[in-house]
Amino acid sequence: WRYPRRMSTLGDLMHDTFVTVAPEDTIGEAAQKMVDAGRGAAAVSDFGRLIGILTDRDVMRSVAARTHSSEERVRAWMTPDPITARPDATADEAAKIMLDNGFRHLPIVDGERAIGIISIRAVLRAATQD
Repeated sequence: WRYPRRMSTLGDLMHDTFVTVAPEDTIGEAAQKMVDAGRGAAAVSDFGRLIGILTDRDVMRSVAARTHSSEERVRAWMTPDPITARPDATADEAAKIMLDNGFRHLPIVDGERAIGIISIRAVLRAATQD
């Protein structure tokens, strides 16, 4: 007989550091922050309140539209009012949200403030560990 495995929460799994950008930042500035941090998404915050998420896919869409990354603003390409999760949500709950909605990054919030972003890779890693 074994003790049941404790389900990992998003608070356990999320990175200590995540990228935050402002809606008035340029796509180029946001992309550089994401690359420097090795992250595929950035929380878009306005005065500390999460208002959107910008992902590597959004940056690719802006490039495909032939925009100028030094002029185009994050607000034009971000996903506004993203679906979020709380840090006490489980990896299974996050996986369901992400699969049902077709995205790879999920902002973790405390109230209206982003405290992290979880990737589908981190969720899968948690689901496959014994």
